Amino acid sequence: MELHPDKTRIVYCRDDDRRGEHQEIKFDFLGYTFRPRRSKNKYGKYFINFTPAVSNKAKKAMRQTIRGWRMHLKPDKTLEDLSRMFNPVIRGWANFYGRFYKSEMYSIYRHVDRALVRWVQQKYKRFKRHKRRAIYWLGKIARREPKLFIHWQMGICPTVG
Repeated sequence: MELHPDKTRIVYCRDDDRRGEHQEIKFDFLGYTFRPRRSKNKYGKYFINFTPAVSNKAKKAMRQTIRGWRMHLKPDKTLEDLSRMFNPVIRGWANFYGRFYKSEMYSIYRHVDRALVRWVQQKYKRFKRHKRRAIYWLGKIARREPKLFIHWQMGICPTVG
């Protein structure tokens, strides 16, 4: 096995115990970005720890996948159909990337909700030019049927404002 000179670099894993200043303090590996982040110990005290979270490159790929689903062009489908089609993929992302630093995934869940709002606006005439009403309506459905989408089960539902 050989190391690639362009891809190999030494990274300083800075945390509360190691406070030195170095040029490289983060790296990406398997869709995660490892860098110093704020963590909370079992006593509720915050400290700096070198931990992984979903990388920006992986989030961009997920957003492109969601865009590629073209939900807004499926007004013939019901919300349950969309859930059956896309929930397995969202669940896989949540299980893989949500293992560490779950809150980094919230922007992806909001992106799914925005795509669903756009679908609502295409499917129902009364929401065509009323995005806020569509968000409110989708939020009511999320509260009524939280098991429909995996991120709704986690309590991340569409809300206005």
